[in-house]
Amino acid sequence: MKISPARIAAFDILLRVENDRAFSSVLLPAFEEGLLPADRGLCHELVLGTLRRQIYLDKVIDTLSGGKRLDMAVRIAVRLGLHQLLFLDRIPDHSAVNESVNLVQRAKKTSAKGFVNAMLRRVLREQLPVLNYADDLERLSVETSHPCWLLEKWTEEFGLEEAGLIADANNQFPAQAFRSIDGSSISVDRSIPSKFVEGCYLLGRDSDAASVVRSEELYFQDEGSQIVAAAVRVPAGGRFLDVCASPGGKTGYIGSHTRAGYVFAGDLYWQRLEMLRDNCRRQRVNAQIVQYNAESSLPFENSTFDAVFVDAPCSGTGTIRHNPEIRYFLEPEDIAMLANKQRAILNNASKLVTHGGSLVYSTCSLEIEEDEEICRQFLAEKGEFDLARPNVDQRFVTPDGFARTFPHRDGMDGFFIAEFRRR
Repeated sequence: MKISPARIAAFDILLRVENDRAFSSVLLPAFEEGLLPADRGLCHELVLGTLRRQIYLDKVIDTLSGGKRLDMAVRIAVRLGLHQLLFLDRIPDHSAVNESVNLVQRAKKTSAKGFVNAMLRRVLREQLPVLNYADDLERLSVETSHPCWLLEKWTEEFGLEEAGLIADANNQFPAQAFRSIDGSSISVDRSIPSKFVEGCYLLGRDSDAASVVRSEELYFQDEGSQIVAAAVRVPAGGRFLDVCASPGGKTGYIGSHTRAGYVFAGDLYWQRLEMLRDNCRRQRVNAQIVQYNAESSLPFENSTFDAVFVDAPCSGTGTIRHNPEIRYFLEPEDIAMLANKQRAILNNASKLVTHGGSLVYSTCSLEIEEDEEICRQFLAEKGEFDLARPNVDQRFVTPDGFARTFPHRDGMDGFFIAEFRRR
């Protein structure tokens, strides 16, 4: 039974995503560490490509099978096979079919081997089946592999055309962005400097990121994430707190790009704190790491910090390009639950800001309930705070004084930024 290491790793990752709600961004580095470069690239393509087209692949599978209920391991093997047959020109058809059948056998689903083989070979012999849709929204949902409820929500917020553009952008492989650990200028072959954040560089999809990714001098971080971190201003010698800091990419950026006298960073769970501590050390940032539940209270005296940053836990809908499975994990009710959490954290963090100090609120969400509505309510309830123009390029500033980045418009993850000043 011959199966390439890349397909075995991809199958195991996708099964973990389904069964454990694990994130591909965490699983891929762990599984790819032991693979050869060629297998690493194929594994990456198979996992992210299959996730980005999952609803479409399932629609094809269900149409071909007449709606037959499939064991999840079998469904994943067929998804992988279909993805290769339909979207990867360089994969031989026989390899895609045979290794998908072998994956089913490896998963001890031997009785399904004939079914998987027949389904994939039918796709090779015939044209794809006609897919039927209840309405245009379902068509967009299948064609872009985004849940109907999320597309409907984006349509209400941004319009149908923008919703479609966002969904399309989410299915593109993003350029890789990086910066130097110490903020110094760097030179990497085939990289280009960002137009919007100093010290950020971009690699195209065809560039060989593997040649630089292991450099101890470089830190890979989405361009939008770097824009958010660069928006935080800390006075020279000032005290800075990153409230929801893990994994620490933005903490590291702020600590290395400002002249803060003291850097404090915290989070809720010990595992996240360990990640935060190690990441700060790697970025050579001396941060005091603190454990707390920011939703309940923060263990500091009021008016302690000159700059406070709340990178709030959120739905993550702005990062679907990098984390395609987020769209399948979310439920509509999650947005309201997260908004309550964000509101409590922002309120607690605001107490720690000195008079004349700044409070920056950010999410990697596109949802208005997690962004503008949170900030408007905060301003209505906290009379001592004024809205300030975010420290970003004018391109990202919204008419109501906040800032947003969008995947389809800006070629980076979607972030929201608001800055408040305490009188």
